[in-house]
Amino acid sequence: MTALRAQLGDWLDRARAGEDVVVTDRGIPVARLVGLDSATTIDQLTNEGLISRPARAHRPTAVGRRRVRAKGSVSGLVSTQRR
Repeated sequence: MTALRAQLGDWLDRARAGEDVVVTDRGIPVARLVGLDSATTIDQLTNEGLISRPARAHRPTAVGRRRVRAKGSVSGLVSTQRR
């Protein structure tokens, strides 16, 4: 751990370069430093074909519809249903 603190910049550079850096405490592995890809998780999963993007970019909205207003509290509704 002392070496990690003293040379953190060097270890981060190594991880950034693609090397897996294993951090040990008295010879026992406790953490791993790995570089992060600049692509977002969504982009990575899309590129791997595991997910797909939506057909439309925008979510539909309820334009022109009246907004529903609550007539009481949620706790009151739950209390009524539990009786």
